[in-house]
Amino acid sequence: MTHTIPLLRPLDSTGLPHQPNPAPAAEPEAAPAADLTRYHHPLFVRSEPRVFGAALYFQGFTGREERPEMPMAAWEDKAVTWEQRRELSLQYDAARVMWSQARLRLQAGPVLRRAAPLWEAWTTAQAELHQVFAAFWTTPDGMWRAQLLKLTDAEQAAQSAARAWDQVAEELAKLAAEQLRAAGEEYDLPLTEVAKELGLDAADWVIDSPDQYETGPYSWRTETPVVRHATGEITQQRERLTEVARLAGDPDTAPPRT
Repeated sequence: MTHTIPLLRPLDSTGLPHQPNPAPAAEPEAAPAADLTRYHHPLFVRSEPRVFGAALYFQGFTGREERPEMPMAAWEDKAVTWEQRRELSLQYDAARVMWSQARLRLQAGPVLRRAAPLWEAWTTAQAELHQVFAAFWTTPDGMWRAQLLKLTDAEQAAQSAARAWDQVAEELAKLAAEQLRAAGEEYDLPLTEVAKELGLDAADWVIDSPDQYETGPYSWRTETPVVRHATGEITQQRERLTEVARLAGDPDTAPPRT
């Protein structure tokens, strides 16, 4: 006699009791986002989304604040997600840009005002040097020695003005380099723009990179930029006068060597 038993579960295609699919496991609840307020820069106001990125708003920087740096606690806080750290990092990058520009305006402003008359003094002295040299074309032979005295006076004045300019230009070059390092090339604030805000026209000012002002026993440079330019002009003028004296057969009218 055949016996049957009731199945508690229906058979599947293999003839074995069908195993129902286990109920899907409940997904873990997402951890609540960490409160970043305590990590914000003190001057941060708000962030507004844009098509590309976000617009960050801060209170005004004076330049006297400490360099903005993301707090180490934000890096160590395990409740802060990678995306939140990225947002904070961008916030402090933006703060550093605005701080660096405010700091440059604060520090460079007085130096730019001091530099303006020194640049004018240099350009005036250079023009006088050119004018005195050009006068040799109309100076009578008997007056060359007197004209040479005028030339040496003009040379000394030009070199003195060039040294004074390079000293203040070095200060400005270092301040500009500090701002560039803090903000990056994309957010470089030109000194000409800062000067313009002060009502100064610095478009023609010669301000080189800081390394160009390094002279002395541990540098191959012996002269700073504008001093080097002045020396070059003086050397060319004297070589021309020496050649003329040689051609005229009158070495006594040749200028002294530099």
